[in-house]
Amino acid sequence: MAEFPSKVSTRTSSPAQGAGVSVSALRPDLGFVRSSFGVLMLLQMVLGLLVWALIADTPYHLYPAYGWVMFVAVLLWLVTIVFFVLYLFQLHMKLYMVPWPLALMVFNITATILYITAFITCSAEVDVKFLKGTRSYNLRAAASFFACLVMITYGVSTFFSFQAWRGAGSNAATSQMAGGYA
Repeated sequence: MAEFPSKVSTRTSSPAQGAGVSVSALRPDLGFVRSSFGVLMLLQMVLGLLVWALIADTPYHLYPAYGWVMFVAVLLWLVTIVFFVLYLFQLHMKLYMVPWPLALMVFNITATILYITAFITCSAEVDVKFLKGTRSYNLRAAASFFACLVMITYGVSTFFSFQAWRGAGSNAATSQMAGGYA
């Protein structure tokens, strides 16, 4: 039987970096918050919150059209928060198999179209004859105004995300790794 050697060399290794998402690796990208996409997403979240909060403060359940406006406002608010967190913590770089510039462009196009319908619906339901001067009238009119602003911000985001998807003079690899925001 062979004896155990007196000197044994051992080598320790750590798990491959990037194999998992650790809490310490999640650092916010403040450059994204200062970018046009970051500012637009922050505006969309704040204005979208105002839209659905203003409508939720009225008896919207009596008017079926406001159900659609609430659905659009809350859904797009939540999805925008998800995209914001993905880009803020650079998780889109860890999920490199997803074409993020294309996904963001499709989302912004869809959000713009949905907010156009929500704005038209919300504005059409503000009935001057029955509600003028009441609290519900004022809240719904304000919600229509903010829905218009959110619609515009999603339209501007659509333009910027189209430019990022197209590459704006760079190839797809550099556009993907740069995060797709300007």
